[in-house]
Amino acid sequence: MTNLRRAFKHAGLILLALVMLYPVLWMVVSSLRPNNEIFRRPGLILDSLQTQNYGEGWTALASPFGHYLANSAILVLACIIGNLVSCSMAAYAFARLEFTGKRLWFAIMLGTIMLPIHVIIVPQYIMFSQLDWVNTFLPLVVPKFLATDAFFVFLMVQFIRGLPRELDEAARIDGCGHPRIFVRIILPLMLPALATTVIFTFIWTWNDFFSQLIYLTDPEMYTVPVALRSFVDATVSTSWGSMFAMSVVSLAPVFLAFLVGQRYLIRGIATTGGK
Repeated sequence: MTNLRRAFKHAGLILLALVMLYPVLWMVVSSLRPNNEIFRRPGLILDSLQTQNYGEGWTALASPFGHYLANSAILVLACIIGNLVSCSMAAYAFARLEFTGKRLWFAIMLGTIMLPIHVIIVPQYIMFSQLDWVNTFLPLVVPKFLATDAFFVFLMVQFIRGLPRELDEAARIDGCGHPRIFVRIILPLMLPALATTVIFTFIWTWNDFFSQLIYLTDPEMYTVPVALRSFVDATVSTSWGSMFAMSVVSLAPVFLAFLVGQRYLIRGIATTGGK
């Protein structure tokens, strides 16, 4: 009876996984179909492989699609560096230093997690427009170097709080100040939290459409999400096959990032300190 119940449970989970994966599988299959058959056949069975959608999609826009992949890669790399540097330093300050108003500032920082981006996008746009930063990567990158992603700060604070303070005290006896303790003691032990920050920053920045659409107006500056939007045109027929093909291409880095970093991702979220 126990084995039968387990078999039903696994069958249900597999069925649920297939239902959730069906849109992705359909997109992959549709990228290999002629444009006039994509919406006529909702199934996943292919009569023949039509790989020309990938070639046509790669060169369909003003620049080769590799140009937009490179733009996204540059933006993602800058955002990852910014979050790693600023959020780790802010987390160390909240977890290890004592200063006036520490609890108040920590509460304000946590409160920003519940603040939707749509509330602040207008004043941010006005400020960045006055700085002449619109149509550059600066509005998307500079805030990352100011520890504006409170989720990562909170994640690292919780991780650092789980590390034994005896390590800090031993280093202080050896003559280390806060900078050396942070760089030589805390950072090496924060690898799971840092890896989690890298993975989430990569996925969120790579898939971000709203902010990049607001600030990037020149087609040469387009990133992958904005470039994919360019395939849809209300005035002419949309090349769905090419768009699905480039969607598959743009999805591959996210899938690989999660596949490679899932071990660190689980450790970073599940653990609260070193052992």
